Amino acid sequence: MAQETLKTKPFNTGRSIKKAAGASKSTKAWHIDSGGKTYAWSSSMERVGIIRQGIPYDSIETISKRLNRSVKSVLSIVGMPQTTYNKKKSEHSLLDSRNSELILLITELIDFGLEVFNQEEEKFQRWLKKPNLSLAGNSPESLLDTTTGIDEVKFALNRIEFSNFA
Repeated sequence: MAQETLKTKPFNTGRSIKKAAGASKSTKAWHIDSGGKTYAWSSSMERVGIIRQGIPYDSIETISKRLNRSVKSVLSIVGMPQTTYNKKKSEHSLLDSRNSELILLITELIDFGLEVFNQEEEKFQRWLKKPNLSLAGNSPESLLDTTTGIDEVKFALNRIEFSNFA
C-alpha cells in the first residue's frame, strides 16, 4: 500500500495579512448631520478621528429625533444638565470625546436596528422601549448611556437578525 504524500504550500504571512485587512474593512458608511455639517465615517479609525475632533451639540437634537425621544431624555443618556447643553449649543461648542463617541455609537446602533427591523421604524422604536430578557430584563434604550450597554444592545440585535434567541 503506497502512502500518498500531500503537498501543502507554505503559509504565506503577507497574503494572510492582506486578506485580513481587506476583510476587516467595513463597506458600511455612517453619517450624522449636525451644525450644518455632515460627519461621515466608514471605519473605526475614521470614527476615532471624529471623536477626537468632537461633534457639535446640535447632534443631540439629531439623536433625539432618530430615537423619537425628547432632548431632555437624550441629555440624561449623555449625563448632561439642560443648562450646560443650552449654553454650549448657543456657543456652537463641540461635545467632548466621551459624548461624541456615545452619539456616534448610538447613530450606528440606530442604523443597524433599522436594518434588522427591515426599516420598520415603529417596530424598532417599540423594541427599544420594551424590557428584553436577553438584556437581563432591561429595555434596550436604558442601556444607551455606556459603550458596554450599546454593545449589549447590538448583540441583542445580532441575535434577532440571525434568529438566535438563546
